[in-house]
Order: sequence, then structure tokens, then C-alpha cells
Amino acid sequence: TVFTIALCSLLATGCAPQRANVAEKVMAVAAEHLLGVDSTASWEDGLHAVVCGAGGPMPDTRRSGSCVIIVAGESTLMIDSGTMGVRNVARMGIPIGKLDAVLLTHFHSDHIDGLGETATLRWVNNANTKPLPVIGPTGVKEIVDGFNMAYRQDTVYRHAHHGDTVAPLSGKGMVARAFAKPAEGRQTVVFNENGLKVTAFSVDHAPVSPAVGYRFDYKGRSLLISGDTDKSANLQRMAKGVDVLLHEGLAPNLVDIMRDTAKRNSLPALEKIFFDILDYHASPKEAGEIAQAVGARHLVFYHVVPPLIAPGAEAAYLRGVKDVYNGKVTVSVDGTKISLPAGSKRIELDDLL
Repeated sequence: TVFTIALCSLLATGCAPQRANVAEKVMAVAAEHLLGVDSTASWEDGLHAVVCGAGGPMPDTRRSGSCVIIVAGESTLMIDSGTMGVRNVARMGIPIGKLDAVLLTHFHSDHIDGLGETATLRWVNNANTKPLPVIGPTGVKEIVDGFNMAYRQDTVYRHAHHGDTVAPLSGKGMVARAFAKPAEGRQTVVFNENGLKVTAFSVDHAPVSPAVGYRFDYKGRSLLISGDTDKSANLQRMAKGVDVLLHEGLAPNLVDIMRDTAKRNSLPALEKIFFDILDYHASPKEAGEIAQAVGARHLVFYHVVPPLIAPGAEAAYLRGVKDVYNGKVTVSVDGTKISLPAGSKRIELDDLL
């Protein structure tokens, strides 16, 4: 709203000096709305999921790389840290300095490439004195060590420039917290603080292994995030009774169009990619079948593949879902917020961007 008013004001102002004066005044107002704001302070007690990245690896103007923020009571977690996700968190007024941990579902690049920026912003935005915990299945230490090495000089510069007031060296970087991939039918508690319990379970993203999803339980409310996976019987076991299923979805009918286009344009590498990705992602209809089987009241799609670039593409993406699932369905975009207030049955949706 602030920027809409600013734009209208600038357009209505004639000469450059007047536009500059207006812009400075608008910036002063905008700064009040952007700096130091904590939008979560007014949220009702409950389990909240905010999609900070609703897309996959392909460019999408409404969906960044895979990223979800969970807020429950005093806890704030990030699930995966894809491209642009942490910047969306800042745009939504969620204090990145209060982030307790990042949880990784697997180690594909579009789920981890924002980790360095996430750790840096968390560090300097709150002068954190402890590094960012990164929780994930076996292999997460290698990921964390690599990012810490890549950002080593950056941390030196920031501390030299800003000192302990902004960048205390004890808080730089990340620390890995690995857990063994749970066996089929088993789950592992990976976070249990302030009333929020998070359990990890294995999913099927072969040849990618380990790959896990996470279930979140807080004050009688529950939500499950699939991570990247084919249709998974193990996920279905773990999702029994959840209020909301936040599931990835790849639409084969739309990916086939992309593959045919790549073939016509003599792009063999892209043609093969669009063929290969069909066998390790669930279709929207398959996600709907799982949601129906577990009794989820709301199915929210994220990691939406391919980008929905044409008018009416969302309807094509959801083809067949309503034939198998009778609950509510949302195809998320960056900024989609799902709230499950404690002590109620309500499921509330909002758009923070």
C-alpha cells in the first residue's frame, strides 16, 4: 500500500526536483513500515506456515525457490532455503534474526542455494551470538561446511567493519545437526521446543537419498510438509489426521508441453530434463489422493512445477484433483500464509506479499 501511494504520487508530480522531494518523503514513510517491523507479533497463538518460496528450479515471477517458514509460539523455523526465499521473509515483516533453525528436506540446489544469505542475514539482523543450526539428514554437515568455507572471508569483512554490535564472531555461519534417515514406518523427532514438535520421515525422491518430509504438531494443530517426493506410502502413514497437507506437485500434462516444445526447438538437454523429472515427483492428482486418504481438511500445493505462465494454467495444473479429493485446495504463491489457531478447528489463509 505504501509503495502504491508512492507510485501514484510520483506519477502525478511533474518535474524532476519535485519527484525527488516526493520520493524522499515517501521513503521516510516506507522506512517506518519496513525497518524493525515484526508482523508475527499480532498473529494469534497457533501453528502458522508461510510460503516464502512456492516454486521449483525454473524461473517463475510469482514463485521463488522452495522455502517455508513455520511460526508456532516462540519458535520460528525455515524449511529449505531456496532462491529469494529469505528476501521474501524480510518483505513479509518476519524477523529473520529470530530464526531458530533451518530444516532441509534434501540437498538439491534449489532447496539449499539461499543458505549462505539466510545465515548472514540472521547473524547481522539480530547480532546473534550463536551460529544458525541447520537440521537435516546425514550429509547436511558437508553442505554446512561448504557454505561456511565459502562465506569465511565475508564474515571477516563484516566483523571488521561493524564489530560486535552487529556481527559478533561467535554467531557467524552455521552449525550442522544431522539425523539418520528414518526407516520406513519410523519417524525421528528433530525439534521439540516451546510446545512445537517436529518429526522427520523418509520420502521417495530416488535417486536422491536421503530425502525427508516433516510433520509439525502444536497445541492440537498439525501440518505436514512433503519435501520433494514421488507419491509416498510412508508419507501417507505419517500424515494421518493432519489439518493441512502442504505437498509438492508436478503437473505431467504441463511438463509434457514443455518437453514437446524443447524437442521441436532442438533442445535435447531440456527435453531429457522434462522427461526425467516425471519419475520422482508426485502429480497434483496423486497429492489429492493422499490428502483424501489421510483426512486432511486443506491441501496446499507448493514447489509448483512447471511455472504457471499462461492464463488458466492453475486449472490445468489441478486437473483431476477434485475427482479424488473433496477438501479445500490452494495453489500457493510466494506470501501464502496458512494459520491454524490453537484451540480451534479454523484454517485461515492470507497473502503477505
